[in-house]
Amino acid sequence: MLSIKHVFSMIGLLLLQGLVLNNINFLDVINPYAYIAFVFFYPLHKNRFPFLILSFLLGLGIDFFSDSGGVHTSSILVIAYLRLSFVKLFFKELESDFTLFTLKAEPLNNVLAYITTLTLIHHLILFFLANLSFQNWFTVVINVFSSALFTLVLVVSGSFIFRREA
Repeated sequence: MLSIKHVFSMIGLLLLQGLVLNNINFLDVINPYAYIAFVFFYPLHKNRFPFLILSFLLGLGIDFFSDSGGVHTSSILVIAYLRLSFVKLFFKELESDFTLFTLKAEPLNNVLAYITTLTLIHHLILFFLANLSFQNWFTVVINVFSSALFTLVLVVSGSFIFRREA
């Protein structure tokens, strides 16, 4: 079910990415994309339609800020769609467990593997679509891994900073 909290978190990540993080381009290879944290932390539900719509709107907003022609929308939709498969793979969750599932309750190594895998998939799609060429594949690979590392540091540290104790 869609809640106001999820819409505000999507808008907050959109503004953070669009107004702050899009302006970081360290050594022309490191670009942080913390907006994908929305996909990691959105609650699991059987009905994925509202989640996919919010992910689409988030990607569209990032593309608007970045003037990137849809590459952010495409890459976030792919990881949003694949998310359940990776939750089942890394956490061995069943659909009946989705309502109780939270990343805070899972082992750290599984959470890091889950976040790292989805981040790498997102960045591979993003940078390959942005370049649309195999001539500079080495630059794409460098961009993927350096930006993924920086994104992972931002997302993991941000999740610890903003963690709410129950």
